Amino acid sequence: MFKKLKEIYAYRQMLESLVLTDLRTRYKGSFLGFFWTLLNPLLMLLVYSIVFKYVVRIDMENYTAYLFIGLISWSLFSQAITSGAGVIVRNAGLVKKIYFPKEILPLSIILGGVINYLFSLLILFPILFIHKINLGLPLLMIPLVLLIHMMFTLAMTLLISSLNVFFRDLEHIMGVVIMAWFYLTPIVFTSSMIPEKIAFIFNLNPLKVIIESFHKIFFYNQMPDIMSLGIVFLFSLLFLQIAFLVFKKLSRNFAEEI
Repeated sequence: MFKKLKEIYAYRQMLESLVLTDLRTRYKGSFLGFFWTLLNPLLMLLVYSIVFKYVVRIDMENYTAYLFIGLISWSLFSQAITSGAGVIVRNAGLVKKIYFPKEILPLSIILGGVINYLFSLLILFPILFIHKINLGLPLLMIPLVLLIHMMFTLAMTLLISSLNVFFRDLEHIMGVVIMAWFYLTPIVFTSSMIPEKIAFIFNLNPLKVIIESFHKIFFYNQMPDIMSLGIVFLFSLLFLQIAFLVFKKLSRNFAEEI
């Protein structure tokens, strides 16, 4: 894996170009353009706030802020998977014509998502200020939690993007999987609301620890659970290693299949 990362670094200019191209073309032709990066999470927040605060009636102080923290963290994962699933097929011209480490394609999707996440923080901090939520030293843990989030998301995207070349239905299947995964992650509810008899199902979800860590940092002004975060880090590292190996093996036949 580290040898592959070194090769990717050698192609960093190409990676940078792909990330910028993705950001430019994502809202190309729209009137508001890049402002959709800020509007999308706000619109999601509006819809989910109405449904879960006033219809489902989740009784929680500063629920809007809690919900927004989870939504922007989840969006980094879900958009990477949905967009990254078909990234190899969409770039068939590049894959067939020139040599480059193909891992750059899904990685560019992840980095674009991280940039969107950082822009979303421009909305989050005013929301936290309006709700009078205190922030402190736990903010120093954001880079570590974000790194683990990126590792797990990249591993998933590498696997799905490579498998989708050979099994095109996977891209559509993942849409359903992502929808189910959303409700297995404490985004619109807290972990304390999960019934004990099914808690083990939620505990198998690495994103549960990651989203909870963001909630503790931003919402509760607490340090994340280092033990749980460390386990997810080691799992994500192993998962990423396996994903790189699978991607490398399958990438040999990309040009023939797309």
